[in-house]
Amino acid sequence: MTEKLSTELTEKLEAVKFNYYDITEKIAKAAEISGRTADDITFLAATKTVEPVVINYAISLGLKHIGENKVQELLSKYDEYNLSDCDLQLIGHLQTNKVRQIVGKVSMIQSVDSIKLANEIDKQSKKINIITDILLEVNIGREENKSGVLTENLDELIENVSKLDNVQIRGLMAIPPICDKKSDVCKFFDKMYKLFIDISGKTLDNVCMDYLSMGMSDDYQEAIISGANMIRVGSSLFGARIYR
Repeated sequence: MTEKLSTELTEKLEAVKFNYYDITEKIAKAAEISGRTADDITFLAATKTVEPVVINYAISLGLKHIGENKVQELLSKYDEYNLSDCDLQLIGHLQTNKVRQIVGKVSMIQSVDSIKLANEIDKQSKKINIITDILLEVNIGREENKSGVLTENLDELIENVSKLDNVQIRGLMAIPPICDKKSDVCKFFDKMYKLFIDISGKTLDNVCMDYLSMGMSDDYQEAIISGANMIRVGSSLFGARIYR
């Protein structure tokens, strides 16, 4: 039984290795098309349901950024991550009552979509005397079942969050609707890029438009070509998720 498990793990790690280099090559090609280089793109691995041993193997290949979707899973795996040369972020929806559990453990929270949530992050960050980097999540597809601030409310949210002492806005994040055609999803990416550039052109205290996080396994190349400088890739790296 142990030998079988070892063989399965070995095969899985070999697949991760192949996928990692394949993705990095595609990132480089997409970046070149957009007039940039691979160094301009942050490759973040979405590690939902992925075992720490597999995550750590990807880190050993050169992966520098990982992101978890759920606080409970992040905490259950936290002591097993190899974070000596890799940073950890929260990329999924965050409830205000769970903020205190992760502040100080993650380098960035990518899913802030309300002043209520930002206030709680600020409060918990102040307690331990740190500044927490955040991205503002935009509901670019105006989907009722998704979190994220609507575009017409984004300026107001930025203005309110920028007044907080222990939170810093570092950019925007979005999850566009599922589209049958790549050309359709690119329209949402283009809208996000325009928002990103418009905000970048303003002089706003406590706002640094460093990251535009968009694009996942099915569309990260299109996202990069449309202007993303951070992608969140899960299944293309680790294989189909096994939900527990």
